[in-house]
Amino acid sequence: MKLLIVDDNEQILGVLQRYAEREGYETVLARTGMQALERFRAHHIDLVLLDVMMPEMDGYAVCREIRKTSLVPVIMVTARGEDYERIMGLDIGADDYIVKPFSPGEVMARVRAVLRRIEPHATVPESGSVLRYDNLCIDLDRYEVTVNGQPIALTRRAVEILWTLAAKPERTYTREMLLSQLWGDDYYGDIRAVDSQIKRMRLALGTQPHPNWDVKTIWGVGYRFEKKA
Repeated sequence: MKLLIVDDNEQILGVLQRYAEREGYETVLARTGMQALERFRAHHIDLVLLDVMMPEMDGYAVCREIRKTSLVPVIMVTARGEDYERIMGLDIGADDYIVKPFSPGEVMARVRAVLRRIEPHATVPESGSVLRYDNLCIDLDRYEVTVNGQPIALTRRAVEILWTLAAKPERTYTREMLLSQLWGDDYYGDIRAVDSQIKRMRLALGTQPHPNWDVKTIWGVGYRFEKKA
C-alpha cells in the first residue's frame, strides 16, 4: 500500500511519514497542492492524507481535482474544526476528516479503518454483480453507474449506497444502518457523511432524467430507493 502524505509543515510531514512506514506503508511526500497532484498522477496511490491549508492550492481544490479521475480514499487533515468545513470536505468527496492537533497513532488508525472499508465486505455483492432498473445500471464490479447509457461520476461510497438502496427498493435505511453496513463499525467520523454522499449522488444523477425512480429522503428516518413506474 502506498500513501501520499501532503502537508506544508515539515515536522508533521516527517512524523506522519515515520509512523506510516512503521506500519509497512510506502510513502510519497508533497508540500504543496500542485506537488500533490503531480505526485498523485506519477504514482499508484492507495490513499491520500491531505492537509487543507497549503500554498498554491488548498486541500479542498486538490481533493476536487483527484475526484475528477479517481475514487482513491482521501483523508483531510486540518487545523480547522468548524462543522461547515468538515461538511465541505465530505461534500467534495473526502472519506474522513481529522482535526489538528492529533496523535499520529490516531491518524494511522483512521488510515487502517478507511482501507478496510474499501476492501470487499460481506454486505457488498460479489464481483461481477450488475443491477438494472429502468434506465439505471449499477456495475459493482467496475464501480460504474450509468443512466440512459451515460456514465455518472460517483465516489466509491456513493456507488455502494446507491446499490444498497436500489437492491431493496421501498425499504427505508436509516443513516446508522448505512454507516454500519458500508462504513463499518470502526468508523470514527460524522454521521453526516451519509447525507453528504447522498447529496453529491443526487446532483450527479440529476444530470440525466430518471422519471421512473428516485432516491427519496424519508424525513426523520433516512433514505430509500423509490420506484415510480
